[in-house]
Amino acid sequence: MAENRPLLSVQGLSKFYGDRAGCLDVSFDLWPGEIIGIVGESGSGKSTLLNCIAGRISPTAGRVLYRSARNASGEECDVHSSPEPLRRMLMRTEWGFVHQNPRDGLRRNVSAGANIGERLMGIGMRHYGNVRAKALRWLDRVEIDAVRIDDLPATFSGGMQQRLQIARNLVSAPRLVFMDEPTGGLDVSVQAKLLDLLRKLTAEMGLAVVLVTHDLAVARLLAHRLMVMRQGRVVESGLTDQVLDDPHHPYTQLLVSSILQG
Repeated sequence: MAENRPLLSVQGLSKFYGDRAGCLDVSFDLWPGEIIGIVGESGSGKSTLLNCIAGRISPTAGRVLYRSARNASGEECDVHSSPEPLRRMLMRTEWGFVHQNPRDGLRRNVSAGANIGERLMGIGMRHYGNVRAKALRWLDRVEIDAVRIDDLPATFSGGMQQRLQIARNLVSAPRLVFMDEPTGGLDVSVQAKLLDLLRKLTAEMGLAVVLVTHDLAVARLLAHRLMVMRQGRVVESGLTDQVLDDPHHPYTQLLVSSILQG
């Protein structure tokens, strides 16, 4: 049965840039409601892997299989061999992508409400009153005052822009969300508030998430499982607490010790 199969299956994924491997022979399964964290220093291949999985760049080898809710038989589609219109459809309905810089994930020339409403229209909602009402509910869920619904994102603080980007992605009730350093570049106090919000929303909605972060504290708080990357390879993986509390690979040990010493 479909329920006994992963939502996402990454099989032997590799991406080369000339002779350099952005990611190399990465495989894992992601189950509904599970959050997997991908950690490592800058240049380890985290973002390359994330963008390959999300269909944003084409891998050199390997497959990404996704089980869409639209397929009644539960059969998986091969993300990279699927037609471009299907990938676009998935990205605006069943998937979300939260960028580190919210300006990359928001339409800056339209209001906060329109940023959320656009996603709703993408899944077929057309009644203006219903769209606006749901946008208002989501502004409240991400702790943005309803009076800001007609304001442009540029008038928001960085933390508010990130919360608006989260609302834009989650309003369509996606099954799978990709997050690329979602708390990067924010002040510590703003990060803490955003992490609490993300933890609450992902749990409430039962989201499957692929999370890229260099921050082990973020990974510990959000991720059920962890993959540690170095030079494009996954050098260690397992349950988050096990990996961080009892790291086996020397590179993971170095990462953890650097945080403790800091």
